[in-house]
Amino acid sequence: MQTFHFDPVALPAGIPEFRAEVRRFLAAELEGVPASRRINSWATYDAAFSRRLAERGWVGMVWPAAYGGHERSNIERYVLLEELLAAGAPVGAHWITDRQSGPALLTYGSEAQRRKYLPGMARGETYCCIGMSEPNAGSDLASVRTRAERLDDGRWKINGQKIWTTHAHNCHLIIALVRTSPPDENRRQAGLSQFLIELDTPGVTVRPIVDLVGDTHFNEVYFEDAVVDADCLLGTEGEGWKQATAELSLERSGPERYMSSLALYFELLRVIGPEPPQAIRQIVGRIASEIWTLRQMSLSVAGQIAEGKDPAIEAAIVKDLGNGFEQALPALLQSIGETGMSLENDTEFARTLGLLLQTAPSFSLRGGTREILRGIVARGLGLR
Repeated sequence: MQTFHFDPVALPAGIPEFRAEVRRFLAAELEGVPASRRINSWATYDAAFSRRLAERGWVGMVWPAAYGGHERSNIERYVLLEELLAAGAPVGAHWITDRQSGPALLTYGSEAQRRKYLPGMARGETYCCIGMSEPNAGSDLASVRTRAERLDDGRWKINGQKIWTTHAHNCHLIIALVRTSPPDENRRQAGLSQFLIELDTPGVTVRPIVDLVGDTHFNEVYFEDAVVDADCLLGTEGEGWKQATAELSLERSGPERYMSSLALYFELLRVIGPEPPQAIRQIVGRIASEIWTLRQMSLSVAGQIAEGKDPAIEAAIVKDLGNGFEQALPALLQSIGETGMSLENDTEFARTLGLLLQTAPSFSLRGGTREILRGIVARGLGLR
């Protein structure tokens, strides 16, 4: 049985100066951008902005210099991420690549794969998406039905479908979790492997999915007799489950798990002014305390990752609590009902609130549902 803990993290020297540098850059880049365009910003695609970040060394920050990285600390990267999200910067183009696809290549990729793809990723020019979820499978990754069949010449033929694949229509690569052999009778997760596939490969088709607010950042990806070279296998055949779940620890613990609605909070502060009614002051204080607590927990997980640990339980807790906070925030502010804060008003607050009320229900789906997260915590604590 494991235990979990959220130890404080001491920020290294130089962080205040680095934070100030990032804020100056973002103030110039985002001047005049309204709050309604700053919500859920880590899903907002802007390739030009990602390239400008990369020019400053802020993509692939912690990667080795041999692959285009900058060998900065994980804590510096965390500070950069929270400043980007607090400002509502459009970082969706490179976000997944920087957060988990690049690190997966560094951990499991061959030297040839690293040399071929990582420098372009660090320049903000090459983007990768995640191919895990499938139709009718929900969050049960062990029920993956996409299959890879080894051909006589050593190549692989892949057939199947992935869904909810963020920005696949704008990406160059996908890391797909597929079945390469039948599952073990006692372990359904056996027989899975990961493949690094270029999305312009013949037989691969990407079809965008339009969501409730008219965005098309989700996609379906079809593999129809798509033949890939043997060296597209990422890591070890049959170890796909282990590799994919290690990636998910990176995906679940970052500041994006509680900051997706933060622009609405800042817009609230602007609307209410310096002397709000006592009831609203209490709401403001409650929100601030929740943000502070989630930030300390998330930063603690970043510190554990920097030490080479695998804080899977802590990451699951942060995502569960963080998603609960960022989903509840729009409804909480809607309930205030003060003059000038109604959805019927043509104000920036109303536009931002309206968008979040429609999009926030999805926040607890991406990266694993609450049921999955609580199952991870329960198993880790020996409760199931």
